Amino acid sequence: MARFDPALSTAVQPRISVCIANYNGAAVLGDCLDSVLAQTLDADVEIIVHDDASTDSSLQLLHTRHPRAVVIASDTNVGFCIANNRMVAQARGEFVLLLNNDAALAADALETLLRAAEQQQPKGILSLPQFDWESGAPVDRGCLLDPFYNPVPNHNPQRRDVAMVIGACLWIPRALWHELGGFPEWFESIGEDLYLCCRARLAGHPVQVPAKSSYRHRQGVSFGGNRPGAGGLETTYRRRRLSERNKTFTLSICTPGALLWLLLPMHLLTLTLEGFTLSLLRWDARLWREVYANVWVMLWTQRGTLYNRRLCVQASRCLTAQSYLHVFTLLPRKLVMLLRYGLPRVR
Repeated sequence: MARFDPALSTAVQPRISVCIANYNGAAVLGDCLDSVLAQTLDADVEIIVHDDASTDSSLQLLHTRHPRAVVIASDTNVGFCIANNRMVAQARGEFVLLLNNDAALAADALETLLRAAEQQQPKGILSLPQFDWESGAPVDRGCLLDPFYNPVPNHNPQRRDVAMVIGACLWIPRALWHELGGFPEWFESIGEDLYLCCRARLAGHPVQVPAKSSYRHRQGVSFGGNRPGAGGLETTYRRRRLSERNKTFTLSICTPGALLWLLLPMHLLTLTLEGFTLSLLRWDARLWREVYANVWVMLWTQRGTLYNRRLCVQASRCLTAQSYLHVFTLLPRKLVMLLRYGLPRVR
């Protein structure tokens, strides 16, 4: 059960609701909230924080340093998807910005997003150029996708339309969020942003990244991995399990028409070969069991849910397969990463 604390005045109708999912983020949450409060935008903004049963001092920090924030304190750890769905259900803004607790906005971020949203027709999803917190290096300007739904960072400042944006900084009209159904709670975490963006594009809503402004992100703080380390690419069992499963779910639900019956077998064959090879080279049965075999198990156990969701999503599709694939690339992302960093280390 979650407890809702209406800390902000309900007399004001905010234009924007900034929703921050937090779990044990006391060390980073202050920077995130300070960046929201430092915005130069002349508009009403509400801040909603969902604390996912943190065991650190997160709640104390919120109540003492940021009493203006609306706090939803969960009694149990429910995960990223449910946390965000709860916040948007309580949000009152015309637009919602989902912001990671380990991210911080540039001072003109909300103004940039609002102006871009006012120009969108129809209204869709937005984000900002992402920069690494530690190095300051550019990470992406949204992402394209390879044939197997692996995100491919976009670095072209001239490209505005992308396949997806990262959930660390995801802007969406509240009405569109409800129309699309929000995050699928059975995804738990990881890949929910991929699903929502693909779902929006199929329904004819753009996914875009303005050239201006930015946000900084401490990549991999929440789940570990997700960035190259000193010894190459690093990840975790949990991240890989959720990532491979949820990418497969999204591919199964969102791939238009008969194209699914080409891509899904290719994806599963490639994933199986990858799993066998990595597990043997690493001599790691856990990797095969928890990550790769799990994809097959979950496809079977969730087949009814996936079939029904696919029927619903495809029934509302107003984008041709050619237009949908416009933001895909042919070169597999994992091959590029393998050649650049070698075999990933899983911990």
